[in-house]
Amino acid sequence: MLESKANLLRRHVIKMTFQAGSGHPGGSLSSADIVTALFFKFMRHDPKNKDWPERDRFVLSKGHCAPVYYAALAESGYFPVDELVTLRKVSCRLQGHPCRTKTPGVEMSTGSLGQGLSIANGMALAARLDKLPYHVFCLCGDGEMQEGQIWEAAMFASHYKIDNITCIVDRNGLQIDGPTEKVMALEPLNDKWRAFGWNVIEIDGNNMRMVLEALERAKAHKGRPSVIIAKTVKGKGVSFMENNVAFHGKSTNKEETERALRELGEID
Repeated sequence: MLESKANLLRRHVIKMTFQAGSGHPGGSLSSADIVTALFFKFMRHDPKNKDWPERDRFVLSKGHCAPVYYAALAESGYFPVDELVTLRKVSCRLQGHPCRTKTPGVEMSTGSLGQGLSIANGMALAARLDKLPYHVFCLCGDGEMQEGQIWEAAMFASHYKIDNITCIVDRNGLQIDGPTEKVMALEPLNDKWRAFGWNVIEIDGNNMRMVLEALERAKAHKGRPSVIIAKTVKGKGVSFMENNVAFHGKSTNKEETERALRELGEID
């Protein structure tokens, strides 16, 4: 069951960030269903042949949510699951933001918000030039929608009719300083993407069935790029973390960790 896999990734996120004493659990938990759908159902990739030219590409534009990315890579077989507890340790392969040269399976180093979509555009164009069939998926945070480069990239993809790219916006409504609508309002977000020429799909991003259907629709759409606006809950799955901006960039303490793991439940 993909839902169980998503909860397993969430458990890894809680353990990793607790061991590190830092990290970004809130956005990792909100996007766990999306990442699970991509890595364990939808994307074509092979951990035993990570440089396979026809593999689909994944770019984590919101690089601070690396814990859920690392959890998916480890559970896929790119490196041992036991290595997850080394998150953010000096000289480890699992740095606070994804690093392409250190971590097996990471397609691109990210962290400077707003840049991932431009990189994903380049990958998608390269597929067209090389006549390869892969699709590029770029996961953005909604706070990133306040970055100018996002809209330059959106304009570019539409102009060049890049239809082998899907941008997914983790629309959890919170950023480090508070609600996105108070920091710098984004709405009407869907209309903005439509105005830039994108095929817009809106879903509940914590509903696995809807996530999978949206990915199918996005990949099948031809002639222009697609964006999935995935409404999610920050801290999804842990009651005291849900919609709590304090856990954007703070790990749980020992008591909170034990409670979070109880709420997420054991995974067979």
